[in-house]
Amino acid sequence: MFLVGVTGGIATGKSSVASVFREFGIPVIDADQIARKVVEPRKPAWHKIHKEFGPEVFLDTQELDRAKLGDIIFNDVEKRKKLNAITHPDIYKEIYWQTFKYFLQGHQFIVMDLPLLFETGHMLNYLHKIIVVICEEDLQLQRLMERTGFTEAKAKLRIAAQMSLERKAEMANFVIENSSSERDTREQTIRVINVLRASKYHWKLRFIVGFCCTVLLAGAYWLRNRSSRSLPNVT
Repeated sequence: MFLVGVTGGIATGKSSVASVFREFGIPVIDADQIARKVVEPRKPAWHKIHKEFGPEVFLDTQELDRAKLGDIIFNDVEKRKKLNAITHPDIYKEIYWQTFKYFLQGHQFIVMDLPLLFETGHMLNYLHKIIVVICEEDLQLQRLMERTGFTEAKAKLRIAAQMSLERKAEMANFVIENSSSERDTREQTIRVINVLRASKYHWKLRFIVGFCCTVLLAGAYWLRNRSSRSLPNVT
């Protein structure tokens, strides 16, 4: 099984691309969904955020006030780093666990929806292919404002906090342009899926894993036999 990363900028349409993969029966690990899960009330990251940022970033329901916390971290780089240091270990732990489960199920490849793939660099060495979803800058800004209700200034601040789409596109294996219609984006995504399904890379990985397992089992069998031969005979 090989790993495919999907990334891009905020409000460029990564979720739309990921939904097409799901439609074709390809598992998608959504980092944003996991990020919401790890900060649920009373979880370890929740307690750490409460200690670091105080009760003012929580709602009366004890859930995280994402809007208020977002205003804090996007205006202070150091606080953003502190939040990432709190949440990222739990996020990646869940990503690894889900990946392992899909590996056992025998999938050819899975997709990881990773909004901050290039910014963190954490998963880059594990990915076989990278897809970057882009769109026109004005359209990205418009979509973000419509989706969140942000002012133009706040929306531009959120976009500027991420690596530029141009730089991300330069490091991609596939670029999906999401400035046109939903049908056009879907067709681009299907073409990428067909290329990935034609890949034989997963067989190489399965051979390596199988070979390693065989070596380990052979080693264990040899050690067991050696230990049994070294035991003194009792008559």
